[in-house]
Amino acid sequence: MRENGRVTQPIYSILPSDIDGFDTLAELALDLRWTWNHATDCIWNQLDRNLWDMTHNPWLVLQTVARNDIEKHMADPEFRQKVEQLVEMRRIHLEQSTWFQQTYPKSPLTCVAYFSMEYMLSEALPIYSGGLGNVAGDQLKTYSDLGIPVVGVGLLYQQGYFRQVIDSNGAQQELYPYNDPGQLPISPLRTEDGEWLRFTIALPQSSIWVRTWVVHVGRVRLFLLDSNDAANSPIDRGITSELYGGTSELRLKQEILLGIGGWQLLDALGIQPEVCHLNEGHAAFAILERARSFMSRSSQLFEAALIATRAGNVFTTHTAVSAGFDQFAPDLMARYLGPYAEQKLGLSLDQFMSLGRQNVDHSSEKFNMAYLAVHGSGKINAVSQLHGKVSRNLFSRLFPHWPLGEVPIGHVTNGVHMPTWDSSMADTLWTKTCGKDRWLGTLDHTENDILSIPDPTMWQFRNSKVEALVAFARKRMIRQLTETGTPLRFDDRSKPLLNPSSLTLGFARRFASYKRPNLLLHDPDRLVRILTHAERPVQLILAGKAHPADEEGRNLIKQWIQFIRKPEVGDHVLFLSDYDMSLTEQLVQGVDVWINTPRRPWEACGTSGMKVLVNGGLNLSELDGWWAEAYSPDVGWALGDGKEHENDAEQDEIEALALYDLLENQIVPEFYNRDHRDIPTAWIHRMRESMAKLSPRFSANRSVREYTEQYYLPAAQEVLRRMAQGGELADHLLMWQQEMETHWPKLSFGSLHIESAADGHDFRLQLNHEGLDPDHLLVELFAEGLLGADSDRVIMQKQDLAGNLVSGESSFLASVPANRPSSDYTARVLPYHEDISVPLECQKILWQRS
Repeated sequence: MRENGRVTQPIYSILPSDIDGFDTLAELALDLRWTWNHATDCIWNQLDRNLWDMTHNPWLVLQTVARNDIEKHMADPEFRQKVEQLVEMRRIHLEQSTWFQQTYPKSPLTCVAYFSMEYMLSEALPIYSGGLGNVAGDQLKTYSDLGIPVVGVGLLYQQGYFRQVIDSNGAQQELYPYNDPGQLPISPLRTEDGEWLRFTIALPQSSIWVRTWVVHVGRVRLFLLDSNDAANSPIDRGITSELYGGTSELRLKQEILLGIGGWQLLDALGIQPEVCHLNEGHAAFAILERARSFMSRSSQLFEAALIATRAGNVFTTHTAVSAGFDQFAPDLMARYLGPYAEQKLGLSLDQFMSLGRQNVDHSSEKFNMAYLAVHGSGKINAVSQLHGKVSRNLFSRLFPHWPLGEVPIGHVTNGVHMPTWDSSMADTLWTKTCGKDRWLGTLDHTENDILSIPDPTMWQFRNSKVEALVAFARKRMIRQLTETGTPLRFDDRSKPLLNPSSLTLGFARRFASYKRPNLLLHDPDRLVRILTHAERPVQLILAGKAHPADEEGRNLIKQWIQFIRKPEVGDHVLFLSDYDMSLTEQLVQGVDVWINTPRRPWEACGTSGMKVLVNGGLNLSELDGWWAEAYSPDVGWALGDGKEHENDAEQDEIEALALYDLLENQIVPEFYNRDHRDIPTAWIHRMRESMAKLSPRFSANRSVREYTEQYYLPAAQEVLRRMAQGGELADHLLMWQQEMETHWPKLSFGSLHIESAADGHDFRLQLNHEGLDPDHLLVELFAEGLLGADSDRVIMQKQDLAGNLVSGESSFLASVPANRPSSDYTARVLPYHEDISVPLECQKILWQRS
């Protein structure tokens, strides 16, 4: 363009990178460590206070602020010195020795590739929906804190998840603003010569170009794949358009891009992770591409390559119902992945489809991504103790004839990244009490330190945090009503909205029927009486989205809006729209009690209630997910009897009444029962116990250390063994599996003889094992556990008597104590190999039938 006869750059292309010191500002802005280490906040606040408050996106601030303003600030010695100090602090931090380096200095683990469909890292990077992204984002931050070598892989969505508006009629409206990559705190991933790293993935009609971005999360890099490349057709550019939207075909293309494309990206970068962690089954195609990559390096066939690489794959399932697993129709799979299976993996379509099916003979059965993840992983875990039980039941169909307790799914209960979710007031309190580096080690002393905080300090802390929440909620609610043209029902000057002295409840989550967000509305009149009590008032702040296709969830939101607008409710209840990470932070930092009412056992874990712990909030929750293992009477309140019930309507009514009773008879009185200092000592005691006992236990610090020590390190060691010498061990294990497949049908029981005496029972069993080495068999006596205890397994010893052995037959002996009748025990045979995980890699089992 021309201006006064001069040729100038278009204004939208100008980035003031030539300003002295701009590169240091960019370095700080593009490291998302600012989402939990707030040392740089003052910089962005000085550059543009209003924009920083509205967006919390320093990269956007840098690109929006006038060039002259940046030059002026960088010319200010005090400002410049602060920036340079922060950059130096960042670089020192990145070089510091960490928990992982100190604890495992000679570890075989050099890299974990973490795959997830979504990541909740900051509201400035809106590529998340809810709980799954929350876990992924918090874990990446904790990997950085603890120095665990991880790279993340995900997708960059052009729109992400929808933004929510509640219109004047109380209905949810969905908006899809465009995510301009240039304004997100991300950078193009470039090769050494400066070229943007792009590559192609084959789809049925054509190959599509994929461009890549990098997000710096402290010590961790997150790579985001993006199909919105100008070289693609419009339909292909839209593959990464939105999160959890569109058709099944679009979802399949996204998952091909994430799994296959994600592993190809790692190969292109020369990154060879020992461990591949699948955060849900969406990325399970990475299992196939990892095996294909090993095939190309070792000349192995797919079956051996899968045995070699699966030991390094970890699958975390978050789903509590089988309908939650992604499943794709056979014709769709054949069209999109049939050529890949045949040409790249050397598999027929039937062989390929069997990897994602329960019954390999059912050609009409859909391809289940979770089943692929199970068939291709060496370790599987659920996300809470109760969810482990639920998951073993869900996946039991893949392990026919095995007891539920032996379905090979463990659990690592989720945790949250406490530095992300604590308020500035909570951070000050914890730092003073437990030290600045409290979340960087093993949390050995935090409980005792927090228990030492005196009552007045705790009460002052409570009052400060609720005051901050009330101020935020007032401002946001006025803006929300103004934007939608809804008349204000209050005058902010004469009658302030909300009261910091009142008991403040919070309820925020996805509005879905199983989460029962309207349980509190079971008896609206009773709820009004609780809220508007003259001497013991209660206020409730709500937030949450319903999936656009979930009409029932949308109606649940509308019911709350209708209740809130009743004159008798007054200003005791607010619904804050557009529930996102920023709003979550404010709510969990300020509420007194967090309410959670899912229908047990549908909440796999739930993490929202964990976030209030570090901030002194208390939980009132169904005994489901994490709360089922966290609850004790001194740290909060429990809803339900800890059991599953078939009659949902009847149980909903029972638990709604129990919810009202808890509020009226325990929670509200305890909050308002004060001593001579006007301090609720019983409440403060409960706050302190919850903060001290539960914050460390349900932090991502604990969960990530568990993943590292119980999953990653063993997986890394085992996968390196299997891949050594081009997969020599994998070849051996494949031959062993083929031997089992061929000869297992011939296996049969012979005679069983039992001798009982006062001190126990002696069992002698004859086993016919033609074609099978008896050393490759594990013969046991099995008895169900009593009163909830683990099952009783007694190994039978092979008895070789010279001259009495008949080819293909062996005798096995075992003795059991007399505290149980011999009839409680059943003989069974399992495959055995010291390098094979049974039943995960070999599901065969033979029971003796009476």
